[in-house]
Amino acid sequence: MKLVFTQTTTIKKSILKLISLVIIFIFIVPGISMVECGEDTDEYQGLRKKMVAKQIKDRGIVDQKVLEAMGKIPRHMFVPESLRSQAYQDYPLAIGEGQTISQPYIVALMTESLGLSDNHHVLEIGTGSGYQAAVLAEMVNEVYSIEIKDKLYHQSKNALKKTGYDDVKTRHGDGYFGWEEAAPFDAIMITASVDHIPPPLLAQLKDGGKLILPLGNPFSYQHLTLVTKQGEDYSVRQIVGVLFVPMTGEALGK
Repeated sequence: MKLVFTQTTTIKKSILKLISLVIIFIFIVPGISMVECGEDTDEYQGLRKKMVAKQIKDRGIVDQKVLEAMGKIPRHMFVPESLRSQAYQDYPLAIGEGQTISQPYIVALMTESLGLSDNHHVLEIGTGSGYQAAVLAEMVNEVYSIEIKDKLYHQSKNALKKTGYDDVKTRHGDGYFGWEEAAPFDAIMITASVDHIPPPLLAQLKDGGKLILPLGNPFSYQHLTLVTKQGEDYSVRQIVGVLFVPMTGEALGK
């Protein structure tokens, strides 16, 4: 297997802001429960429209389906009640269990980077809040998502159902091993940091398929990395510097 690395961008100022805020939210707001879904008011719709225009489109995201999906999905319904007023801000938010919902721009960037089509079959590793799975569900035919944290698994499954995305197939388990019986996948997204590319996930990727993940030291900086399968080989392109919470389970040898 041959890996070919290229790098296209450097760490952006927004990522530095993300780093400080993610640390604050993870450690200051522990153990919060997911909110019951409320109404999608005019106020929330206005905040969402502003989020898409200023945080996503103005930063270079051009995929119209990504813009439409993130303009449609009520992000505030995927965050804890105590943080609902911050759901459309330009930073990640804690969702409990030491996990976060990613900054809107990062959600958009990861989604666009996969080059998704309507007929695609996609696997997400780390359901978390369920928000990224909902975005993927707006983009493709089938979405499979695995969450290792039992509490988050149930919360995200409930949030997806209440927002009309109950067609997302979810599973409680260690995403390191993928979803073999549903493979192969056109695209795989890992939403937690890991210091290597899990071999089982590479094996479950179609020829020509893409895998995106925060690759690097799970307890320091990582690079958002796009892997493309090319027969027996893989090309690897670094996109931007990021800081994600670590992938747990087998990824950490536990």
